[in-house]
Amino acid sequence: MAKNNNRNNNKMTVEEAGQKGGNQTARNHDQEFYEDIGQKGGQTTSKNHDQEFYEEIGQKGGKATSRNHDQEFYEEIGQKGGKKRQQQNNNNS
Repeated sequence: MAKNNNRNNNKMTVEEAGQKGGNQTARNHDQEFYEDIGQKGGQTTSKNHDQEFYEEIGQKGGKATSRNHDQEFYEEIGQKGGKKRQQQNNNNS
């Protein structure tokens, strides 16, 4: 209902303002910028959380992935991982 009121007043919703800001940021910055802020965020997260936190989010992610993908998905990523490992072993020989 708030969105309708905003529309009548020609004001942006919070979602629209966020999207507009995100699009502007994307136009003004390159991949390196996003890598940098991602790395900083990861470092901050690791300072603020312990191993239990990472185990919990890993389990949640694993459950969500298993709900959203079938056996074929796991076979495909397993094959990709196996090929990558083989390449690494060949390069280290």
